[in-house]
Amino acid sequence: MRRLRLLALMLCLALPLTARAGTGAGGEIGESEAMPTAAPEAGQTVALTAPADQGDGPGEVIGSDRTSGAMPPALDVPELLPWVPTIDLTNDAIDVWDRIRRGFGMPDLVSEEVDRQEIAYLSHPAYLDRAFARARPFLFHIVAELEARGMPTELALLPMVESAFNPRAYSRSRAAGLWQFIPSTGRLFKLEQNAWVDERRDVVASTDAALDYLQYVYERHGDWHLALASYNWGEGAVARALRKNRDAGKPMEYAHLKMPSETRLYVPKLQALKNIVAQPELFGFELPYVANKTHFATIDSPPGIDLATAAGFADITIEEFVELNPAFKRPVIPDGTQPIVLPADRVDTFRANLALSGDAATRWRSYSVRKSDTLSTLASRFGSSPTVLAEVNGISAQSRLRPGTTLLVPVGDDAESAMRAARVLPDEPKFKKRKRYRRRSR
Repeated sequence: MRRLRLLALMLCLALPLTARAGTGAGGEIGESEAMPTAAPEAGQTVALTAPADQGDGPGEVIGSDRTSGAMPPALDVPELLPWVPTIDLTNDAIDVWDRIRRGFGMPDLVSEEVDRQEIAYLSHPAYLDRAFARARPFLFHIVAELEARGMPTELALLPMVESAFNPRAYSRSRAAGLWQFIPSTGRLFKLEQNAWVDERRDVVASTDAALDYLQYVYERHGDWHLALASYNWGEGAVARALRKNRDAGKPMEYAHLKMPSETRLYVPKLQALKNIVAQPELFGFELPYVANKTHFATIDSPPGIDLATAAGFADITIEEFVELNPAFKRPVIPDGTQPIVLPADRVDTFRANLALSGDAATRWRSYSVRKSDTLSTLASRFGSSPTVLAEVNGISAQSRLRPGTTLLVPVGDDAESAMRAARVLPDEPKFKKRKRYRRRSR
């Protein structure tokens, strides 16, 4: 039995499977955790690095050989029929994890690499704790979308492989969000990216785009393992690998394709997570409770509202608002076309306070820069400061304004609320420009 082989191996390694470490919900991936790296075409990830500061591991890359060398071979244990947990489909799911188990639909991958990935995840329980805690607000929505499309629900665990469920995760290849879309693929799937918003980080928009892409590559290949390889490596690369196998008379299956090591580990990582979620008690792991109910709702935003005011209308902290709305890059929502995400039980509160506020909800409006305008003169005219105007508009306080440029300026005298939001928003990542080389024509 493969499970007995795995447990025997873990006992030999004396891995701390039941060690627990307290973590806060919604925390972002720290500097000690490697950010996922994007694939050539769609969102992908490199192996995640477990935290070095938690006392539960040396900080090695999950799925890689340890510093002492390759994983020791598994012990030989007689093969037995596996124990499969019984799921009572006559009763409603008790939580989201139970709901995910009921919708498993991909063929299981059984391999020693899956065993190694299980061990790697379970040897860093604090890492799993943090990632699964971050998943709490999003899992119900992802599972519901998968069910509506008739897709396997284990795909709800894919953001764990991609980003450790961090919607603000970035990679060196500029992939972003839960599903790690690179800019070009994000644009291909209509994810808006501008100075104000990055929909690759929008949980609703990016989930819709990711499932669209996964459906497309599944319909192309007719195989979920090949679809996942396409999501990670790129559909064109997988198609070329399949052609090579066909021409060489080799099997046209995921396990037989020649592919990068990252893609080779991609499906085993998802399978390892699926196995842990399927039978957490077998692995000595406790999944956090995630209620099987709607956790958030989306509503239209009024134009010119700042994030702090929106949070106040919903009676939540600005930190909670930013956590649910990671797509916003600036402290103001300029045109009201971008929906906002609120806790499901706060929508009525938001709407009631918005109705009571009337026109006061609009704190900012558009202004076309004139020839003689500077940030200082505009700040004086609109009762603000150059620093606030620069922060809201995403420019330097020393910037020279070009006539005809559109800026947001405050309506009324409460521009400070936008600055409260600006102080909470994380800094946007800065990427070095890549050198471009001219290819000589022959």
